[in-house]
Amino acid sequence: MSVFDSINNSASTVLDTSKTYVEVSEKYFKLKIFQQLTRTFSYLSKLAIIGSLLFLGFIFLLVASVLWLGEILESYSLSCLLVATFLFIMTGISYLLRKSIDKKVIKKIGKEFFD
Repeated sequence: MSVFDSINNSASTVLDTSKTYVEVSEKYFKLKIFQQLTRTFSYLSKLAIIGSLLFLGFIFLLVASVLWLGEILESYSLSCLLVATFLFIMTGISYLLRKSIDKKVIKKIGKEFFD
């Protein structure tokens, strides 16, 4: 009977150990998910704040450049056309570089997510 008792004790030890492993793994994954969610929320919050301030600064810069060019060229409509053309050129360049931008974003987020 001692062999059966030994097997029974070993089986119960394995069962207890595996139950503990599952519980610890569940806690670890909950912490990992919490960490990723807080990092993502923090990143998005910083992106929104910095992006909105940068956008406002860019708008003021555009208005100032239109006014400055309008005074130099003595035509505000021509200065608006020049600034709009500059923006369309920048948009085209961004469109052409979109795949490399996607790769950089995926690498950055992948490094943060899987770290």
